[in-house]
Amino acid sequence: MKTILYTRYGSPDVLHLREVATPTPKADEVLVKIHAAGANPLDWHLMRAKPFLVRLDGGLRKPKNHRLGADIAGRVEAVGTNVTTLRPGDEVFGDLSAAGLGGFAEYVCVRADSLVLKPANLSFESAAGVPVAGITALQGLRTGNLSAGQKVLINGASGGVGTFAVQIAKAFGAEVTAVCSGANKAMVQSIGADHVIDYTQEDFTRNGRHYDLILEVIGNRTPADLRRALSPEGVCVVVGFTTLARMFNVMLRGGKTVRMMGTAKPNQADLAILKDLLESGKVTTVIDRCYTLSETPEAIRYLESGRAKGKVIIVMG
Repeated sequence: MKTILYTRYGSPDVLHLREVATPTPKADEVLVKIHAAGANPLDWHLMRAKPFLVRLDGGLRKPKNHRLGADIAGRVEAVGTNVTTLRPGDEVFGDLSAAGLGGFAEYVCVRADSLVLKPANLSFESAAGVPVAGITALQGLRTGNLSAGQKVLINGASGGVGTFAVQIAKAFGAEVTAVCSGANKAMVQSIGADHVIDYTQEDFTRNGRHYDLILEVIGNRTPADLRRALSPEGVCVVVGFTTLARMFNVMLRGGKTVRMMGTAKPNQADLAILKDLLESGKVTTVIDRCYTLSETPEAIRYLESGRAKGKVIIVMG
């Protein structure tokens, strides 16, 4: 099978297409023929070993794990002897970030409990864009105690996590303000944003408006900035990777109102919640661009640029 591997840290130029043996599932695993995979900031942070803390777990001088790709959607080809929940032919999607990654490949073996059945109304490409970004958005909003009737602001609403956060907050009955560039206003309105702030024209931390919950996806505002935009009982949740300086700034100065969630924790229960939202049509995947497996370096380079609107997808075949 074909797969993307990297043996040293660096730019997307370190990613190479290789031929390797197709794996065989262990007793509690299934073999999935991958139809599409989602690219995430996680991939380029691991690829570049940034922030430096990545090296403490992933390898100090070079990566221990040579594979990337957490989000997958595909079809079960074979099942291990202990697997009873899935069978060959099932269409599935899931998150490999706690299972060794390996989504940028034609096949992968993964524990059955890392997957859920793909909604029939969703393409493989759309399903592949969901797990990491969708779970990050869901868990971030949950950390902020999302509830119906709240005024919620999403800073970074046009990216992968942001587009899911807008829709999930709306699905749970919130009034949603999206912060993005003016060029993305129509897109975030189309997925449910009630209000849009163009960050090039207006500073949401200084316009006098206040919010019950802020989901800070970009990580470019200080805790003091964010507190100014909160209601008296409001909470801000900072999600995802950021620089060490920003992480420590939130940890030291955030207090009880500005919290650092960090990376999401993949689990089957939250994937099932997202599946229900996708099946009901309350949530959809916004796809910016699709690339072939051999074009993975270009896909990661585009994702790194920060210009992606929604998700960047790798398509096999």
